[in-house]
Amino acid sequence: MPFRFSLQKVLDYREQLEEEAKNRFALVQRQYREAKAQLAALSSELETQEARLYGQVIDNAGERWLLESFIKGLRADIEATTARVQNLRATRDEMRRILAARSMDKKLLEKLKERKYRQFLLDERLKEQRFNDEIATLRYKAPNF
Repeated sequence: MPFRFSLQKVLDYREQLEEEAKNRFALVQRQYREAKAQLAALSSELETQEARLYGQVIDNAGERWLLESFIKGLRADIEATTARVQNLRATRDEMRRILAARSMDKKLLEKLKERKYRQFLLDERLKEQRFNDEIATLRYKAPNF
């Protein structure tokens, strides 16, 4: 009789939950990295435009107003992106915590399965040994005098 783990369906379900958690964590991690890259690009653009605004004498009032408006828009974009990065960081940390919990749940069942399998092997060896002992006893029975 082959080994059959009675909680195999539960283990399969927990593996599925862990895989889903890994996928969600990877998605949030990628979004977080992209948002950080976007924030860095916006910050770099802001520095460039501020250097242009304060480094040069701009004679045209319209051009100066346009540049100031652009910088104001960049600052608003940076603020929004910073908030998004913070939200994604919190979500990423929560996904990491969920993934760790799901992984631990699965590992507990895997350890139980391994323990049950070792017990199964031990029981099978004992059954075989008892069978062999019985055969040996019957075969080499002492003759009656």
